[in-house]
Amino acid sequence: MNRIFRTRTFSRWMKRAGLTNADLCLAVTEMQRGLVDADLGGHLVKKRVALTGRGKRGGTRTIVATRFDKRWYFLYGFSKNDRENINKQELEFFRQVGRELLGLDSQQIENALTRGEIMEVCCGCDKEQKSNS
Repeated sequence: MNRIFRTRTFSRWMKRAGLTNADLCLAVTEMQRGLVDADLGGHLVKKRVALTGRGKRGGTRTIVATRFDKRWYFLYGFSKNDRENINKQELEFFRQVGRELLGLDSQQIENALTRGEIMEVCCGCDKEQKSNS
């Protein structure tokens, strides 16, 4: 079973950008099939995520920490209109954060969730919530 997480910073940006949990779930499904935009090394990948009505070209870029197994951490996001890419210092920072997150055991993940440092993405919940409204 996949567990998808987003950092607090990513979650704030995600809301401003208009992304949903369903968008992140779709991105993970694509990455599992090998559809990534760049392997940044150190278990980091860059993945384009489409915005509704704009597609991937006009969409967003995300930095994700993963070993392509059961855990996926969305660390950072940016619009192509805002910037072209991340710089070397940011890349090193995200590699360090990614290593730390990917090294967490089950109890440490639960502690990070309780503290609000990361949030878990519920795939399928967006559809359920919309149908209940």
